[in-house]
Amino acid sequence: MLQRVSLTILLILAIVLGPFSKQGAHAQQPYPAPPLSGGAGWLNTSRPIDLRDLRGKIVLLDFWTYCCINCIHILPTLKKLEEKYPNQLVVIGVHSPKFNTERDIENLRRAVLRYDITHPVISDSSKSIWRRYKINFWPTMYLIDPEGKVCAWRRGEAPFDVIDKAIARQVRIHKQKGTLNEKPIRWDLELDKQPSTPLRFPGKIIVDATGQRIVIADSGHHRLIITDLSGQNATVIGSGQAGRQDGSLSQASFHDPQGMVLNGNTLYVADNLNHMVRKVDLEAGQVTTIAGTGKMLTSYSSLRGRSSTPTRYALSNPWDLSLVNGRLYIAMAGTHQIAVLNLQSNSISPYAGNGVEDVRDGSLTKCCLAQPSGLATDGKVLFVVDSEGSSLRTVSLPPGNSVGTLVGTTGLPMFQSLFAFGDRDGQASAVRLQHPIGVTYSGGKIFIADTYNHKIKIVDPAARSCVTLAGTGRRGTSLQPLQLHEPAGVAVAGQTLFIADTNNHRIVTFDLASQQARAMTIPGLEPAPRRPATRR
Repeated sequence: MLQRVSLTILLILAIVLGPFSKQGAHAQQPYPAPPLSGGAGWLNTSRPIDLRDLRGKIVLLDFWTYCCINCIHILPTLKKLEEKYPNQLVVIGVHSPKFNTERDIENLRRAVLRYDITHPVISDSSKSIWRRYKINFWPTMYLIDPEGKVCAWRRGEAPFDVIDKAIARQVRIHKQKGTLNEKPIRWDLELDKQPSTPLRFPGKIIVDATGQRIVIADSGHHRLIITDLSGQNATVIGSGQAGRQDGSLSQASFHDPQGMVLNGNTLYVADNLNHMVRKVDLEAGQVTTIAGTGKMLTSYSSLRGRSSTPTRYALSNPWDLSLVNGRLYIAMAGTHQIAVLNLQSNSISPYAGNGVEDVRDGSLTKCCLAQPSGLATDGKVLFVVDSEGSSLRTVSLPPGNSVGTLVGTTGLPMFQSLFAFGDRDGQASAVRLQHPIGVTYSGGKIFIADTYNHKIKIVDPAARSCVTLAGTGRRGTSLQPLQLHEPAGVAVAGQTLFIADTNNHRIVTFDLASQQARAMTIPGLEPAPRRPATRR
């Protein structure tokens, strides 16, 4: 994601700038790396890091922000590089925020834990380091050689092989010069300071059609939990370890599962970081993959006009699902699109969005979406929360062919809609949300998890009005008044609103009549076993 430019332009610039190397990405001679001073605090280290203390190491600075899907795409690559060069490479995340909420180091701490980041991260909340390095894109990477000089930089996502070659070159050069320090470094990880909880960063939550069961995406534990409405009689689906294995309910594995649809005894799951859609047959007790290859789609252009076998069709961060008339609609946050899987014909194709990250209305193929992360429906249209556009969109179902915006801005010049966020109730384009992730429809109203505002809001689609239902606007754990911490999922059963209070690791029930809240307990639910973190 860019500061003021679309993903499309980012990809074009990445091609123009060439490989992650001094000659390709930037032809100037190496120069002393600017300092990392001016941050608001460090994570995954017991003390601030001075680049001068890392002389002898190759340092990779990753400028990122945790709302940015492109920044999240890079994290597995960084982890793989750290594993290949455990004694030569130091990765440092420089978190320069887009949204106001991302400036809070406690919110950043939760993101570091949620994405299993095990390298040091500095909170660049005032963007002083961002300006010092002249950054204007998320993500951007700088490579610093063992003598403390910037030797390469890259805007946008870069494949592993490209970065690997640049690092390997520095290893060769500085081994020959005798300036490479290969003494191991160990970091003081945030993970080691956190208590285990029965739920870990729950993402989405749904209620079945009969209103008798809820399903929780226990995303941080890479599993699903089914209970009755009171939290009793829990069934766990998934091993609790990140993976993509099909099989029995206890043996199958997921990786950051998010949105779900329950149709009778068939559960469909958006397996986000596996870039797949999974099917859970609750009667047979089996999990199978029905769409996605397990590899992330990297170019939206390859989707245009294409329909194919679902398991040969690459997806990109499927974040939510909606089932209407035998068609499973898939919110693909990674390419800013919605795809549709026809369960009867077993075919999949693009449905809405041209792949450009923006908030623009129009036909299904010409409209722009911005990291769609939540889907709901009234049977006539899809209601879509665009996280990066901080807006609520409407997408026509067949035979319709239009995309509109219910609340939030649309069509502003030069991608300005991506930066029109805040916390303002009202009507239509006057409304301001902040990176909403969850949405559900019930009783003619739309309930939104206004994630970065720590609130739940209600939208009347007829009046295009938006009002705050719950949450104070500040992160917290209080139930009276209700405080939330980046809630990402909502569901309604009768007069009860279920909230996935993600960063508080809990499910909250909110009585719509009395507006009383309580934290749900799930007797007997144990945390998933922790896999030891990769250490330095």
